[in-house]
Amino acid sequence: MAITQAVRKFVRQRAYFAYEYCGVRESDSGGQLTVDHFHPLIKGGDDQPENLVYCCIHCNQYKRDYWPTAPHHPHLWNPRVETAVAHLLSLDDGTVSPLTAIGAFTIRLLHLNRSALVAYRQKRQQEILQATTLRQLRELTQVYEQLLEQQLRLIAIQRRIIEEQQVVLQQLLRSK
Repeated sequence: MAITQAVRKFVRQRAYFAYEYCGVRESDSGGQLTVDHFHPLIKGGDDQPENLVYCCIHCNQYKRDYWPTAPHHPHLWNPRVETAVAHLLSLDDGTVSPLTAIGAFTIRLLHLNRSALVAYRQKRQQEILQATTLRQLRELTQVYEQLLEQQLRLIAIQRRIIEEQQVVLQQLLRSK
């Protein structure tokens, strides 16, 4: 049974248009890529959506038709079952580090620290930092504007008080 367009669309949307193993977004790669059978068809997998992973061509090529054939064979992280943070730790330098044996095997098999991915993650971290800084700058600007408005109101009140004091002082001086 072939994967239908409807199923392919579902898999893409479920993955939020990002490749589930490496995290690269479709918009950053320039288009759609591939739907992979986590449990390969030739090793007994099926076309059910639970067995389909949206991934880039590189991860798919590195994974090939890997499937553990004995209990002692290493297992690959399944993004359909667990989040990446259960097995992988993203580091500030753009690399990922394993938290588990599954994470270590996944990094090794899919080459998740290949230079293009590391550069991509560094760029994403920079974009996130810039977006956060911009958001904070906007928030600070709003606070500053609110403080200026409050200061202008206080200055207006202070002027009225001074004017009232001048009137009172003039009346006191006249009454002497």
